[in-house]
Amino acid sequence: MAFRLFSSRQRFAEYKREVQARNGRGVFPAQPAARLHGPATPPPRHRSFFRLFLEFLRLLRPHSRNLALALATLTIGTELRLLPPAGTKIVIDYVLSDKPLPAAIARWVPVAARGAQLLLLVAAAMVTLSLTAAGVQLWGRWHATLVTKRLQTGVRRRLFEHAVRLPLHRVYQLKSGGVASILREDAGGVGELVFSMLYNPWRAVLQLVSSMAVLAWVDARLLAASLVLIPLVYMTHRTWISRIRPIHRDIRSQRQEVDSQATESFGGMRVVRAFHRERSEAGRFTRGNHMMARQELHAWWWARTVEVVWDILVPLATASLLLYGGFRVLSGQLSLGDLMMFLVYLAMLLGPLEVLANSATQFQSSLAGLDRVLDLLAEPREMPDVAGAIALEPSRVAGRITLRHVTFRYPGASEEVAKDVSLDVEPGRMIALVGPSGAGKTTLCNLIARFYDPTSGAMELDGVDLRHIRLDDYRRLLGIVEQEIFLFDGTVADNIGYAVRDATQDDIRRAAAMANAHEFITELEQGYDTVIGERGVRLSGGQRQRVAIARAILADPRILILDEATSNLDTESERLIQQSLQTLMRGRTTFVIAHRLSTVTHADRIVVMDQGRVIETGTHQELLDASGRYRHMVRLQVGEEVSP
Repeated sequence: MAFRLFSSRQRFAEYKREVQARNGRGVFPAQPAARLHGPATPPPRHRSFFRLFLEFLRLLRPHSRNLALALATLTIGTELRLLPPAGTKIVIDYVLSDKPLPAAIARWVPVAARGAQLLLLVAAAMVTLSLTAAGVQLWGRWHATLVTKRLQTGVRRRLFEHAVRLPLHRVYQLKSGGVASILREDAGGVGELVFSMLYNPWRAVLQLVSSMAVLAWVDARLLAASLVLIPLVYMTHRTWISRIRPIHRDIRSQRQEVDSQATESFGGMRVVRAFHRERSEAGRFTRGNHMMARQELHAWWWARTVEVVWDILVPLATASLLLYGGFRVLSGQLSLGDLMMFLVYLAMLLGPLEVLANSATQFQSSLAGLDRVLDLLAEPREMPDVAGAIALEPSRVAGRITLRHVTFRYPGASEEVAKDVSLDVEPGRMIALVGPSGAGKTTLCNLIARFYDPTSGAMELDGVDLRHIRLDDYRRLLGIVEQEIFLFDGTVADNIGYAVRDATQDDIRRAAAMANAHEFITELEQGYDTVIGERGVRLSGGQRQRVAIARAILADPRILILDEATSNLDTESERLIQQSLQTLMRGRTTFVIAHRLSTVTHADRIVVMDQGRVIETGTHQELLDASGRYRHMVRLQVGEEVSP
């Protein structure tokens, strides 16, 4: 019964009810609440087609020259392709019959060109015009393709640069697989709009207008009869196509969810296998794909409805006009050549109408991608710099950190995780943060790193409020080593050198030696050039931590944050690294989160936290003498009564 509740069939039935309600209200359904800190995912905005078209043109501004060249060559090529069908009338009326050429045509034809010679001349002209048109259009299409690829690259870069600047809780909501889906699918679809919304429709419009002009010259009544189809294009768009784009948007959202789940499953494969959940994860992935397939089939039926309508209308219109034109030929009011030319141009008229109707369904998926891209770009970045923000010179920063009555709660949460915290940390001092899990130690370090701003109160660097300092400049002062180490899928040298862009091999080796990592690195099969895999899976936990410590040492930070930085090391490695850290911390303001209290007995000050509040501060000995919470924690870890 539980499976049926979450099956793709059940989900799709609920989805169709939401779509029907949405079509009735003209709005998007509310998004589910996020599981992590922060508010629900921002709801999508409802943008009209014309609003999206204008936004698309703004994105095209840097590529306007190439786009103009592509459209100009397309115009020339399309007009050239409209000339060969006129040869049909010449051949039927003036080559296959004894009619003399009209004076307007005769002046362009050599006097001797009659009969077979005229036939060959017309055929050669038609081939020449077609080849010229093909060459011109190919050149223009190349420039349109360049615009497509450059636009995709530019939008992906802009989207990535914006996404990495989003508030931290929003980044957590996106997940790695979800971001990859937006960057790959949605941003890529924006580039495809160059052809589906500009290039191909422009060619269809040119062909449509030019064909109408020729048809009006041949027989205005035939043209009037054919124009009855144009309102049907508009009605088709209003009736069906306006409902397709939201469905394609839902499909892209579902694809993002599936990608996120797959990335999450493979990232946590050790846990998946440890609890024998391979089949469960495969089932979750399959149900997500089934749901997406049902949505795609739903959109397919809407699109095919438009195509079926045109598959019926075009033959009916062609047959009706053929009958009408045939009777006019039989009555002598129209020549056979005129009729044949009219039918050729009629096909060139009806073709663009069908292209315009079908393309309007085809580019809805890409248009939905543009809509999602614009939604993400519209989200505010993290803590933008205030006007007149101060630029920092690292050599002039002393490193004094002051917290004044700092209170903080995560965006969208009601409970405060830091409450009225006040600290004054002198430059070069080591501050140890201790306390039970959930006491607020990591939150306090996140505030010090300015991943968040306090809800109330103020944080200062050398007496200046952090909100008045340029964020990038402040972050350059930081060095962070966390308990959950993140390493990139590259070489050992790449991961250590990530801290400093122009670091030399000697700099990297020196930092590794200080972190007691040089010895094990040289024992790897390719030394510093060994590829360690995603998240450093080819290294042990202790090795990963030493690489991360070497990265922090290389950064030479003014403010250092260590979150259980030596927790996964053996006793000998920990002793050596503690010596290195003592050297690293000298002259730097350091915050250490520790659960093993034996590692912070030498701290300049120990701050004991509980439920977001600072309850005790002092040196190791001072806190033991006070016989408070810290003494109790030490006794629990040592396992015996501690003497003051």
